[in-house]
Amino acid sequence: MRQALDKWLERPIVSNFIIVVIIVNAIVLGLETSKPIMAQFGTLILVIDQACLTIFVLEIVAKLIARGTRFFRNGWNLFDFAVVAIALVPSTGGLSVLRALRILRVLRVVSVAPSLRRVVEGFVTALPGMGSVFLLMSIIFYIGAVIATKLFGTDFPQWFGSLGQSGYTLFQVMTLESWSMGIVRPVMELYPYAWAFFLPFILVTTFAVVNLLVGLIVNSMQDAHQEEDVQRTDAYRDDVLERLKEIEKLLKETAESQQRQSK
Repeated sequence: MRQALDKWLERPIVSNFIIVVIIVNAIVLGLETSKPIMAQFGTLILVIDQACLTIFVLEIVAKLIARGTRFFRNGWNLFDFAVVAIALVPSTGGLSVLRALRILRVLRVVSVAPSLRRVVEGFVTALPGMGSVFLLMSIIFYIGAVIATKLFGTDFPQWFGSLGQSGYTLFQVMTLESWSMGIVRPVMELYPYAWAFFLPFILVTTFAVVNLLVGLIVNSMQDAHQEEDVQRTDAYRDDVLERLKEIEKLLKETAESQQRQSK
């Protein structure tokens, strides 16, 4: 019975139904932020919200029954359990802030949709490599902030008056947000050769280091996709071998039956 329930939960129609419920719940939670809509349809919206939460709870309970302790060995199951558990915490008194966290139920679509799950797995796999890139970027920012503070801090204290202000300004420059007309050109009015500092900084941070981060994430996603393909191939191979054994067993039983009949 538990195995049959587990197979039923893995059926595409069940997964698609849960995705639809998640989307409906997300829309409802958004409508709850509108006072005019709540004044007119508040009761209906709250009923739909509770119905969605009930479906989520029933799904978690069904998975617990079907998988037992195996449920807690899967990180995505733990994620779903935590999201639903937060929604069940009473949002009154000091815990009223948890009412806003109900929107986290929308994140359940990540655990249900395989493509989104693969993206998250690739991102998590890339975190160790990203740590090294972030460390390199921090060193570059520190060096650039020290140089910018010493060069431009006296005349532009609002941007480069301290190490923290210089770091924030350089971060704005890295994002290319108003970096030219907003920062670099005013600085160049007093320091004509300031471009010799800012342009290499942009080339190194924006076009080199950031693209390196993107490359790490893409590579990790490809690895996760290949691993999933390998698992799918292994599962298909095991299924084929199992069917071949069943066919071989059936042929053997048929041959033995024919031999007995001939005797």
